[in-house]
Amino acid sequence: MKISVVAAAREDAQSPTEALEVAAVADRLGFGEVWLGEGPTWDAFTLAAAVGARTSRIALTAGPVPVSVRDPFTIVRGAASVEAATGRPTGVALGTSSSRVVEGVHGRSRATPVADLRDCAAAYVAHRRGDWFGATGAHGFHRRLPAATGPLTIAAFGPRAIRIAARYADRMLLDLVSPAQVRALRDALHAETDRPPALAAWLPAAVDPDDASYAQLMRALAGYLPVRGYQEMFAAAGFTAAVELANRGADREELLAALPEHAARTVGLVGDAATVRARIAEYAEAGLDEVAIVPATAGDPAGECTLTALAGPQ
Repeated sequence: MKISVVAAAREDAQSPTEALEVAAVADRLGFGEVWLGEGPTWDAFTLAAAVGARTSRIALTAGPVPVSVRDPFTIVRGAASVEAATGRPTGVALGTSSSRVVEGVHGRSRATPVADLRDCAAAYVAHRRGDWFGATGAHGFHRRLPAATGPLTIAAFGPRAIRIAARYADRMLLDLVSPAQVRALRDALHAETDRPPALAAWLPAAVDPDDASYAQLMRALAGYLPVRGYQEMFAAAGFTAAVELANRGADREELLAALPEHAARTVGLVGDAATVRARIAEYAEAGLDEVAIVPATAGDPAGECTLTALAGPQ
């Protein structure tokens, strides 16, 4: 089981620059890859370049980047720029994000998210094999930076997105899933191709969490209850009452109160070190190839204790 680290993931009350600290801890402890998610706070490529400048060896993945917000060329160029500037293998994760982010924050249409995902993935693969500019260039321009060498990851839950991941991705990404959901989604992926990409999942994690860290995990879950796509996953995990409350317009505090106390343990890695390692083994048995740890940091600055407990061979 590969274990990577997510340094920038959820929007919460923690310092935005904590992402740089989490990445530095992950690099020091020997993790092989760090994910730099994109949202209202961070531009993923800028953050990846900053992490590359402050670390010594860890590979970088920018995203998931919302494909309805960036055109394919800006994503291609962003990854190539980070790799050229840092000398570090740089991957890209593509996702469809949510209407709340795409339309509410960026003011862009999210009318065709699956088509946007397909077109962006196809363009990224074409660039990587050298077809972007062609032999004679494009509109007088020639490619001057080589394509980034890191993996192309596609975040997928629904059948159409899974089909796109099966065709184009090196890795398919899940988020906030239980082992049972991993098994079902792995089966769906393998039904699409006889050469499936690797399967990874972002999972909230806290080893020996204090009250502050556990509350941080629960608030993160509550924030995703109104989001389509995640709602289906939460319902499958047994949180139907909280999903229905979200659909009636309940606020964050009401949703938090509606979640069962064990919610973060159902779709995450929570407990003492032995419990968390056993939980990782459950995900591996369900067919997950990679756990991407999203460490709680409210009571564990930069996730140091959690990452230290999970560093090294599993």
